[in-house]
Amino acid sequence: MTGVHVSEVVLREVVDGDLEDFFAHQQDPEADRMAAFTEDPADRKAFEANWAQIRAAEDATARTITVDGAVVGYIVSIVGDGNTSVGYSVDRAFWGRGIASRALAQFLEQVRTRPLFARATKDNVGSLRVLERCGFTVIDERSGYARGRGEVVEFVVLALRTGGAVTRVSPTAGGRG
Repeated sequence: MTGVHVSEVVLREVVDGDLEDFFAHQQDPEADRMAAFTEDPADRKAFEANWAQIRAAEDATARTITVDGAVVGYIVSIVGDGNTSVGYSVDRAFWGRGIASRALAQFLEQVRTRPLFARATKDNVGSLRVLERCGFTVIDERSGYARGRGEVVEFVVLALRTGGAVTRVSPTAGGRG
């Protein structure tokens, strides 16, 4: 395809300097609303404590998502209540380019723990599409208070029980995230 630039999505270890970008990304009100289940995005102390905990946890894996060398987000897996869950965030300026799909597909090659769980609000169509493209399926529907929206929301719990259908994610796959 002549004239079409396909961005290179790379996962790498999180370094201290990435945290400034992560904090800046979470200041976006629309991203906070879509993430829904976040702490106060302006609370720098809570942000730093959360990342210190993630980076120190032996059972966590955290990666910085870069596109053509620029930091655009992160992806993490962490154990809570005996279950390993995955979460990710991509700067809204990069939504709709298939970046989250490609990052998650790469991450699933690195983190082989199964089952692996995720959750998303029912109206976060982009994130649901990303998870389903990578082999996650809805296993439960729930509701809960979402600080990012200031209200109770409906959300789904998804699980990846085997390797994941990462072959369904192409370098040019669309989708939000």
